[in-house]
Amino acid sequence: MRFREPRAPSQARQLWSALAILLALPLAHAQLSYSRGQNVYPAYEGWEKMPDGSINMLFGYMNSNWEEEFDIPVGAENSFSPGAADQGQPTHFFPRRNRFVFRVPVPKDFGEKELVWTLTSHGKTYKAYGTLAQDYFLDNMVFTSETGAIGAGVSSPEIRANKAPVLEAAGDRVRTVKVGETIALSAHVTDDGVPKARARGAFLDINRNEPVKDLRLVPPRQVTVGSATGLWVVLYVYRAAGHVTISPDQPKTWEDTRAGANSQWAPLWQAPAAPADGKWSVEVRFDQPGEYILRWHASDGALWADEDIRVTVR
Repeated sequence: MRFREPRAPSQARQLWSALAILLALPLAHAQLSYSRGQNVYPAYEGWEKMPDGSINMLFGYMNSNWEEEFDIPVGAENSFSPGAADQGQPTHFFPRRNRFVFRVPVPKDFGEKELVWTLTSHGKTYKAYGTLAQDYFLDNMVFTSETGAIGAGVSSPEIRANKAPVLEAAGDRVRTVKVGETIALSAHVTDDGVPKARARGAFLDINRNEPVKDLRLVPPRQVTVGSATGLWVVLYVYRAAGHVTISPDQPKTWEDTRAGANSQWAPLWQAPAAPADGKWSVEVRFDQPGEYILRWHASDGALWADEDIRVTVR
Protein backbone atom coordinates (compact mmCIF):
# COMPACT_ATOMS: atom_id res chain seq x y z
CA MET A 1 0.00 0.00 0.00
CA ARG A 2 1.21 3.50 -0.76
CA PHE A 3 0.24 6.07 1.87
CA ARG A 4 0.63 8.99 -0.44
CA GLU A 5 -1.05 12.36 -0.66
CA PRO A 6 -0.93 13.57 -4.29
CA ARG A 7 1.89 16.05 -4.72
CA ALA A 8 0.71 18.00 -7.72
CA PRO A 9 2.19 21.49 -7.97
CA SER A 10 0.47 24.66 -6.73
CA GLN A 11 -3.30 24.80 -7.38
CA ALA A 12 -3.78 21.09 -8.00
CA ARG A 13 -2.04 20.22 -4.72
CA GLN A 14 -4.07 22.81 -2.82
CA LEU A 15 -7.41 21.81 -4.34
CA TRP A 16 -6.83 18.16 -3.46
CA SER A 17 -5.96 19.01 0.14
CA ALA A 18 -8.91 21.39 0.51
CA LEU A 19 -11.24 18.71 -0.86
CA ALA A 20 -9.83 16.19 1.60
CA ILE A 21 -10.61 18.55 4.49
CA LEU A 22 -14.16 19.11 3.29
CA LEU A 23 -14.78 15.39 2.99
CA ALA A 24 -13.29 14.71 6.41
CA LEU A 25 -15.12 17.37 8.38
CA PRO A 26 -18.43 15.52 8.93
CA LEU A 27 -16.60 12.48 10.27
CA ALA A 28 -14.21 14.58 12.29
CA HIS A 29 -17.07 16.55 13.77
CA ALA A 30 -18.61 13.32 15.00
CA GLN A 31 -15.19 12.50 16.48
CA LEU A 32 -15.11 9.04 14.95
CA SER A 33 -11.58 8.21 16.01
CA TYR A 34 -9.84 5.23 17.58
CA SER A 35 -7.78 5.51 20.73
CA ARG A 36 -5.79 2.38 19.92
CA GLY A 37 -5.72 -0.83 17.92
CA GLN A 38 -5.16 0.80 14.51
CA ASN A 39 -2.06 0.84 12.32
CA VAL A 40 0.79 3.17 11.48
CA TYR A 41 1.12 4.10 7.82
CA PRO A 42 4.49 5.30 6.50
CA ALA A 43 4.20 8.38 4.30
CA TYR A 44 6.47 9.67 1.57
CA GLU A 45 6.30 13.48 1.72
CA GLY A 46 8.50 14.41 -1.24
CA TRP A 47 12.07 15.40 -2.08
CA GLU A 48 14.19 18.51 -1.84
CA LYS A 49 17.32 19.69 -3.60
CA MET A 50 19.92 21.36 -1.41
CA PRO A 51 22.09 24.34 -2.49
CA ASP A 52 25.08 22.02 -3.00
CA GLY A 53 23.03 19.85 -5.38
CA SER A 54 22.49 16.98 -2.94
CA ILE A 55 19.02 15.43 -2.70
CA ASN A 56 16.97 14.40 0.33
CA MET A 57 13.79 12.37 0.43
CA LEU A 58 11.46 13.28 3.28
CA PHE A 59 9.21 10.83 5.10
CA GLY A 60 6.61 11.01 7.85
CA TYR A 61 3.79 8.81 9.03
CA MET A 62 0.14 8.60 9.95
CA ASN A 63 -0.67 6.77 13.18
CA SER A 64 -4.40 6.11 12.93
CA ASN A 65 -4.70 6.01 16.72
CA TRP A 66 -5.71 8.98 18.80
CA GLU A 67 -3.58 7.91 21.76
CA GLU A 68 -1.60 4.73 21.12
CA GLU A 69 2.16 5.06 20.59
CA PHE A 70 4.41 2.40 19.08
CA ASP A 71 8.01 1.33 19.46
CA ILE A 72 9.07 -0.54 16.31
CA PRO A 73 12.81 -1.30 16.22
CA VAL A 74 14.75 -1.19 12.97
CA GLY A 75 14.48 -4.63 11.40
CA ALA A 76 11.98 -6.63 9.43
CA GLU A 77 9.06 -4.52 10.73
CA ASN A 78 10.73 -1.13 10.24
CA SER A 79 13.13 -1.06 7.31
CA PHE A 80 14.17 0.52 4.04
CA SER A 81 15.06 -1.07 0.74
CA PRO A 82 17.06 -1.21 -1.38
CA GLY A 83 20.22 -0.61 0.61
CA ALA A 84 20.61 -0.42 4.37
CA ALA A 85 17.51 -1.19 6.43
CA ASP A 86 18.42 1.68 8.75
CA GLN A 87 18.08 5.05 7.03
CA GLY A 88 17.65 7.11 10.19
CA GLN A 89 13.92 6.50 10.56
CA PRO A 90 12.21 6.79 13.95
CA THR A 91 11.49 3.75 16.07
CA HIS A 92 9.11 5.57 18.42
CA PHE A 93 5.83 6.56 16.76
CA PHE A 94 3.52 9.18 18.21
CA PRO A 95 -0.25 9.33 17.62
CA ARG A 96 -1.94 10.93 14.60
CA ARG A 97 -0.27 12.68 11.65
CA ASN A 98 3.43 13.48 11.84
CA ARG A 99 4.80 15.23 8.74
CA PHE A 100 8.36 15.70 7.48
CA VAL A 101 9.84 13.65 10.33
CA PHE A 102 13.16 12.69 8.73
CA ARG A 103 15.32 13.03 5.66
CA VAL A 104 17.08 10.29 3.70
CA PRO A 105 19.90 11.45 1.39
CA VAL A 106 19.96 9.81 -2.03
CA PRO A 107 22.55 10.01 -4.84
CA LYS A 108 22.22 12.70 -7.49
CA ASP A 109 21.92 9.95 -10.10
CA PHE A 110 19.06 8.19 -8.24
CA GLY A 111 16.98 8.60 -11.40
CA GLU A 112 13.67 6.73 -11.58
CA LYS A 113 14.41 4.24 -8.81
CA GLU A 114 12.23 3.89 -5.71
CA LEU A 115 13.20 3.95 -2.06
CA VAL A 116 10.71 1.92 -0.02
CA TRP A 117 9.96 2.30 3.69
CA THR A 118 8.17 -0.72 5.19
CA LEU A 119 6.33 -0.58 8.53
CA THR A 120 4.45 -3.35 10.32
CA SER A 121 2.13 -2.63 13.25
CA HIS A 122 -0.59 -4.77 14.78
CA GLY A 123 0.40 -7.48 12.32
CA LYS A 124 -0.27 -5.44 9.17
CA THR A 125 2.40 -4.19 6.78
CA TYR A 126 2.32 -0.97 4.77
CA LYS A 127 4.86 0.66 2.49
CA ALA A 128 5.73 4.19 1.37
CA TYR A 129 7.43 4.58 -2.01
CA GLY A 130 9.87 7.44 -2.45
CA THR A 131 10.64 8.70 -5.95
CA LEU A 132 12.10 11.82 -7.52
CA ALA A 133 8.99 12.49 -9.59
CA GLN A 134 8.64 16.23 -10.15
CA ASP A 135 5.19 16.29 -8.55
CA TYR A 136 6.88 15.43 -5.25
CA PHE A 137 9.35 18.34 -5.31
CA LEU A 138 9.44 20.30 -2.03
CA ASP A 139 10.66 23.79 -1.21
CA ASN A 140 10.13 26.19 1.68
CA MET A 141 6.82 27.49 0.35
CA VAL A 142 5.46 23.94 0.12
CA PHE A 143 6.64 23.24 3.67
CA THR A 144 5.00 26.47 4.86
CA SER A 145 1.71 25.62 3.16
CA GLU A 146 1.55 21.98 4.19
CA THR A 147 2.37 22.63 7.82
CA GLY A 148 -0.65 24.96 7.87
CA ALA A 149 1.28 28.19 8.48
CA ILE A 150 -0.41 29.90 5.52
CA GLY A 151 -3.64 29.38 3.66
CA ALA A 152 -4.28 28.23 0.11
CA GLY A 153 -2.83 30.61 -2.44
CA VAL A 154 -1.33 32.87 0.26
CA SER A 155 2.12 34.34 -0.17
CA SER A 156 4.12 37.46 0.60
CA PRO A 157 7.73 38.64 0.30
CA GLU A 158 8.06 38.27 4.08
CA ILE A 159 6.89 34.65 4.06
CA ARG A 160 9.12 33.83 1.10
CA ALA A 161 12.11 35.29 2.94
CA ASN A 162 11.44 33.25 6.08
CA LYS A 163 14.38 31.28 7.44
CA ALA A 164 14.20 28.19 9.60
CA PRO A 165 15.13 28.60 13.28
CA VAL A 166 18.78 28.12 14.14
CA LEU A 167 19.19 25.41 16.76
CA GLU A 168 22.35 24.37 18.58
CA ALA A 169 22.30 21.72 21.30
CA ALA A 170 24.58 22.44 24.25
CA GLY A 171 27.31 20.04 25.30
CA ASP A 172 28.06 16.60 23.94
CA ARG A 173 25.74 15.08 21.37
CA VAL A 174 26.63 11.63 22.68
CA ARG A 175 26.01 10.83 26.35
CA THR A 176 26.27 7.86 28.71
CA VAL A 177 24.11 7.71 31.85
CA LYS A 178 22.82 5.22 34.39
CA VAL A 179 19.28 3.91 34.71
CA GLY A 180 17.28 6.27 36.91
CA GLU A 181 19.87 9.03 36.64
CA THR A 182 18.57 12.50 35.71
CA ILE A 183 20.52 14.46 33.13
CA ALA A 184 20.09 18.09 32.12
CA LEU A 185 19.91 18.97 28.43
CA SER A 186 19.62 22.36 26.79
CA ALA A 187 19.62 23.98 23.38
CA HIS A 188 20.06 27.53 22.18
CA VAL A 189 17.56 28.64 19.53
CA THR A 190 17.20 31.86 17.56
CA ASP A 191 14.64 32.81 14.91
CA ASP A 192 13.91 35.67 12.53
CA GLY A 193 10.38 36.22 13.85
CA VAL A 194 8.72 35.16 10.58
CA PRO A 195 5.90 34.24 10.40
CA LYS A 196 4.49 36.38 13.17
CA ALA A 197 3.14 34.58 16.21
CA ARG A 198 -0.49 33.56 15.79
CA ALA A 199 -2.74 31.29 17.83
CA ARG A 200 -3.79 28.01 16.23
CA GLY A 201 -6.71 28.35 13.84
CA ALA A 202 -6.85 32.11 14.29
CA PHE A 203 -6.96 32.93 10.58
CA LEU A 204 -9.29 30.18 9.37
CA ASP A 205 -12.22 32.60 9.04
CA ILE A 206 -11.13 35.33 6.64
CA ASN A 207 -14.39 37.25 7.10
CA ARG A 208 -14.26 37.70 10.88
CA ASN A 209 -11.73 38.60 13.55
CA GLU A 210 -13.14 36.22 16.14
CA PRO A 211 -12.42 32.55 16.83
CA VAL A 212 -14.24 30.09 14.62
CA LYS A 213 -17.02 28.28 16.52
CA ASP A 214 -17.92 25.67 13.92
CA LEU A 215 -15.46 24.98 11.12
CA ARG A 216 -18.15 23.34 9.02
CA LEU A 217 -19.59 26.82 8.42
CA VAL A 218 -16.34 28.33 7.20
CA PRO A 219 -14.71 27.68 3.81
CA PRO A 220 -11.31 26.10 4.60
CA ARG A 221 -8.44 28.53 4.26
CA GLN A 222 -5.72 26.00 5.06
CA VAL A 223 -4.81 23.17 2.73
CA THR A 224 -3.80 20.87 5.56
CA VAL A 225 -4.23 21.94 9.18
CA GLY A 226 -4.60 25.28 10.93
CA SER A 227 -1.26 25.51 12.65
CA ALA A 228 -0.16 28.00 15.26
CA THR A 229 2.86 30.06 14.30
CA GLY A 230 5.64 31.58 16.37
CA LEU A 231 8.79 29.97 17.75
CA TRP A 232 8.42 26.83 19.81
CA VAL A 233 10.96 24.23 20.86
CA VAL A 234 10.55 20.66 22.06
CA LEU A 235 12.72 17.72 23.05
CA TYR A 236 11.06 14.43 22.10
CA VAL A 237 11.85 10.72 21.97
CA TYR A 238 12.94 9.59 18.50
CA ARG A 239 14.26 6.13 19.34
CA ALA A 240 13.79 4.40 22.67
CA ALA A 241 14.56 1.19 24.54
CA GLY A 242 12.24 2.02 27.45
CA HIS A 243 10.23 4.79 29.05
CA VAL A 244 11.67 8.31 29.04
CA THR A 245 10.56 11.03 31.45
CA ILE A 246 11.12 14.58 30.23
CA SER A 247 10.49 17.52 32.55
CA PRO A 248 8.86 19.95 32.11
CA ASP A 249 6.16 18.39 29.93
CA GLN A 250 6.90 19.07 26.28
CA PRO A 251 4.66 20.41 23.51
CA LYS A 252 3.06 17.75 21.32
CA THR A 253 4.47 17.51 17.83
CA TRP A 254 1.62 15.63 16.18
CA GLU A 255 -1.41 17.07 14.43
CA ASP A 256 -4.99 17.15 15.65
CA THR A 257 -7.46 17.64 12.82
CA ARG A 258 -10.78 17.26 14.64
CA ALA A 259 -13.36 19.89 13.79
CA GLY A 260 -16.26 21.26 15.79
CA ALA A 261 -16.99 23.66 18.58
CA ASN A 262 -14.32 22.20 20.86
CA SER A 263 -11.72 21.54 18.21
CA GLN A 264 -8.04 22.15 18.67
CA TRP A 265 -5.69 22.55 15.77
CA ALA A 266 -2.23 21.25 15.29
CA PRO A 267 0.13 21.04 16.97
CA LEU A 268 -1.58 20.30 20.29
CA TRP A 269 0.16 22.81 22.52
CA GLN A 270 0.01 26.16 24.16
CA ALA A 271 3.40 27.49 23.18
CA PRO A 272 5.44 28.60 26.19
CA ALA A 273 7.11 31.97 26.05
CA ALA A 274 10.58 31.81 24.59
CA PRO A 275 13.33 32.23 27.19
CA ALA A 276 14.90 35.67 27.06
CA ASP A 277 18.34 34.18 26.54
CA GLY A 278 17.12 31.71 23.88
CA LYS A 279 18.16 28.74 26.03
CA TRP A 280 15.60 25.92 26.35
CA SER A 281 16.30 23.43 29.13
CA VAL A 282 14.90 20.08 30.23
CA GLU A 283 15.68 17.23 32.60
CA VAL A 284 15.53 13.64 31.34
CA ARG A 285 15.41 10.28 33.10
CA PHE A 286 15.50 6.75 31.64
CA ASP A 287 13.98 3.67 33.26
CA GLN A 288 15.70 0.94 31.20
CA PRO A 289 19.16 0.34 29.77
CA GLY A 290 19.69 0.58 26.03
CA GLU A 291 20.33 2.99 23.18
CA TYR A 292 18.19 6.12 22.85
CA ILE A 293 17.93 9.06 20.48
CA LEU A 294 16.33 12.26 21.74
CA ARG A 295 15.57 14.96 19.19
CA TRP A 296 15.57 18.71 19.72
CA HIS A 297 13.01 20.22 17.37
CA ALA A 298 12.60 23.98 16.82
CA SER A 299 9.82 25.32 14.63
CA ASP A 300 8.39 28.71 13.73
CA GLY A 301 5.18 27.01 12.60
CA ALA A 302 6.37 26.83 9.00
CA LEU A 303 10.03 25.75 8.87
CA TRP A 304 12.04 23.82 11.41
CA ALA A 305 15.44 22.58 12.58
CA ASP A 306 16.38 19.30 14.30
CA GLU A 307 19.36 18.06 16.25
CA ASP A 308 19.78 14.65 17.87
CA ILE A 309 21.26 13.62 21.20
CA ARG A 310 22.36 9.98 21.42
CA VAL A 311 22.24 8.45 24.88
CA THR A 312 23.55 5.08 26.05
CA VAL A 313 21.83 4.05 29.28
CA ARG A 314 23.61 1.44 31.38
